[in-house]
Amino acid sequence: MKPLKAVVLNASLKDSSEPSNTQALTDEVLKIYSEEQVETESIRLADYHISLGISDDMGEGDEWPQILAKVKEADILIIGTPIWLGEKSSLATLAIERLYGSSGETMDNGQSIFYNKVGGVVVTGNEDGAKQAAGSILYGLSHIGFVIPPNVDTYWVGEAGPGPSYMEGKGSENSFTKKHVEMLAYNTMHLARIFKEHPIPAKGNIQE
Repeated sequence: MKPLKAVVLNASLKDSSEPSNTQALTDEVLKIYSEEQVETESIRLADYHISLGISDDMGEGDEWPQILAKVKEADILIIGTPIWLGEKSSLATLAIERLYGSSGETMDNGQSIFYNKVGGVVVTGNEDGAKQAAGSILYGLSHIGFVIPPNVDTYWVGEAGPGPSYMEGKGSENSFTKKHVEMLAYNTMHLARIFKEHPIPAKGNIQE
């Protein structure tokens, strides 16, 4: 069996020149993937110019096609997002919209190109909104063809009300967050491996 590939789309509003709490938490997931011989890549969306729109390619200056090509090659897609005003970031919304623009593209058997791929989500913040953001992202991925295993949302929001973010608050030591990192990593790997050997049948799942 070919090794699994996992791609993280980090929707932090900060580019790679700044530390990212979302990156710090997704790195915990990537550590487990690497230990299990899963190929990994993390993409900071703020490093790219991603045009607005519902299409796989919005033309000159749009760097989304570079990102989409990596998603197409992946078996596992993790979207990481910070929380702003109780919601996922604008870049997370943009990524879902651009993925949606390719959901009509099909494989040779007529299924969406996102079939047999597994999705998960990582959320960081210092106020409420983790489950709202996770639910929105996971529904969006499911709707366009990704499969969502159980317990594939890991998050850190600290104590109620404004407070320290993931790194400052030592979220890596939080037992609940650590457990959900493990469930996210192992459940996405397990289902992705199943799909390598037993993909979803085309019958009843062909776009017409």
